[in-house]
Amino acid sequence: MIANRSLRLAVIGTAAGLFSGLFGVGGGTVIVPLLILWLGYGEREATGTSLAAIVFVAAFAAILQGIYGNVHVVDGLLLGVPAVIGVLIGTSLQQRIPTRTIALLFSALLMVSAVELIIQ
Repeated sequence: MIANRSLRLAVIGTAAGLFSGLFGVGGGTVIVPLLILWLGYGEREATGTSLAAIVFVAAFAAILQGIYGNVHVVDGLLLGVPAVIGVLIGTSLQQRIPTRTIALLFSALLMVSAVELIIQ
């Protein structure tokens, strides 16, 4: 049981890293749904766990992308600093919104993103 859980976590982490390296995504789009579907996490727990994991994924990916010359540090800071404000607001809202609503909103976001990518 523990080995199966560890294997699933390793697969989820590997997929998140792969998607982070390829597309710049991994936490919300890969880790959260798989923690919910494969390991039975609730939406809030999946989100929190994903955020903890993505710290390491994002840091390592940013370093590697920087080595390839793909990082605009100032723009990254201009995105990241206000994002902290968004995280504070989003986390506060998440604690007040029913988990079913969170799941539906997240699903809608993924669908809209997919359609936009197909159209472009």
